[in-house]
Amino acid sequence: MSLLFPLGLAALAAWLLPLLIHLARRHPYTPLDFAALRWLRAQIRPRQRIRFDDWPLLLVRLLLLAALALLLARPALTGPAPAPDAWTVVAPGLDAASLRGTAKGGNWHWLAPGFPAIDQAPPTSSATLPSLLRELDAQLPAGTALTVHVPDPLPGLDGARLQLSREVQWHPQPTAITPPRTAAALPQLRMHGEASATAQHWLNALQRGWGVQAPLAPLAANALPERGEIGVWSRSDALPANWQAWLHEGGSVLTAAKPAANAAVLLRDTEGVPLLGQQRIGQGRLLSLTGEWNTASNAALRDPQLPRSLLLALQPLPSPRMGDAQDQAPRQVALPAAASPVREPTAWLLLAIVLLFALERWMASSARRRAVA
Repeated sequence: MSLLFPLGLAALAAWLLPLLIHLARRHPYTPLDFAALRWLRAQIRPRQRIRFDDWPLLLVRLLLLAALALLLARPALTGPAPAPDAWTVVAPGLDAASLRGTAKGGNWHWLAPGFPAIDQAPPTSSATLPSLLRELDAQLPAGTALTVHVPDPLPGLDGARLQLSREVQWHPQPTAITPPRTAAALPQLRMHGEASATAQHWLNALQRGWGVQAPLAPLAANALPERGEIGVWSRSDALPANWQAWLHEGGSVLTAAKPAANAAVLLRDTEGVPLLGQQRIGQGRLLSLTGEWNTASNAALRDPQLPRSLLLALQPLPSPRMGDAQDQAPRQVALPAAASPVREPTAWLLLAIVLLFALERWMASSARRRAVA
């Protein structure tokens, strides 16, 4: 404990006041002369000692003045504060009732603006989950345990992995792919005009897996995809000259062919075999999906996890908007040590002063009644 205003202890000089009052109000003793005692030899009188009457009342008054002086000195407790209750937050769209189970206690909240209690309806907002987690981390006291339930895949990424000031219990919950709010956030596929039926069938199924029900519209003859779109070339022959020129200028083309030896692997199947490769051609990129477009002969196209994996691999550059929730687990970063919180026990001191004052008044009135009697 420390004192924020040590000069307040100078008020302890007021202790002299009750001491003087008790010395001045001692009970007087009147001497009486007896005739028989007059002839006794004079004895040495004992030295008188200072004696206080009603010493319990004096003690209470001294304690009252000490409490007032301590209040003026403003004592401060600088020890560690009690550990706050743990928090559990659930991203909107998840089944909070099943995650919570039968445990009705604890701080369960929605991962939404204002962080409402789990019993309330989460407000609709365009705020992303990473930004909300950073806001919550800044608001919670240090030492608060945090558990987070998020959907997998995790939407709303901003290109930087989460860095929080505390360790987080991270629980991804597998969910169906939720289409983004805007169609521009999805990879835009455009097929050339002579696409095979098997390729069109699989690509339309891929679109439905992404939440897009409208079928792909093939390009007109000799037409090229727009900037930002991914052109799909389903023929086995080489790209025509106009497609190659568009690719060199920064376009993206998806083909079903064996990737080049220097191609970077963007996606692998469950056995670790490369499934999608990327090769830089000029300023563009050539994406090669291993195998054929025919689902009957290419078992990789029948994998139910392939739409989700391709969505994560093909989303627009430069920064992804959706990713594996497990890979986005927050990292704890070391922050400068915060100063210990200062807590002033002012309320407790005021309560002690009131109680001591009431006790002093009661004892003083009792002393007066005894003096009158």
